[in-house]
Amino acid sequence: MIRLFAAVPIPFDVALTLARRQTGLPGARWRPSEALHVTLAFYGEVDERRADDLAAELGRAATGGPFDITLAGVGAFGDVHRSQTLWAGVEPCERLTALAGRCRSAAERASLTLERRAYKPHVTLAYLKPQADPARVGAWMAGHNLLHSPPIRVDRFGLWSSVLSDSGSHYTLEQEFPL
Repeated sequence: MIRLFAAVPIPFDVALTLARRQTGLPGARWRPSEALHVTLAFYGEVDERRADDLAAELGRAATGGPFDITLAGVGAFGDVHRSQTLWAGVEPCERLTALAGRCRSAAERASLTLERRAYKPHVTLAYLKPQADPARVGAWMAGHNLLHSPPIRVDRFGLWSSVLSDSGSHYTLEQEFPL
């Protein structure tokens, strides 16, 4: 079994800009630059045969040509009482949403069942430890809410594997799909 997701990588120059914001918050486990991406679809644990089927179907999903996205603002996911993840937002982009839909459809054609949830494109910047002070988290978000990247050219996406460890997830690009 292999843990898989489809994603758009964040270019090195934009990742460096984001890295400069990844400071000043005790209890944050900041994601390294090479791990920054916009998830299109999370597939979870997949056996190797279905992973091959999925890769073939994703090749069919790679249509429509290149387009641009822009990062804008920051936020947090979590429950009512505590944030668990800090993220940089992605401005609404019809082409990105359509690509994410095609990646979900590829999973269905490969006989994979995905969780049903609304697509909220973002770049995970940090996972927060339970002891992270909510007031400091709020202050960090207020201090970075004007984040706005230059346009990011999306001309490919990838099928990535993920291995969980005590130090966080480690990603490997399994296959790349040009648009």
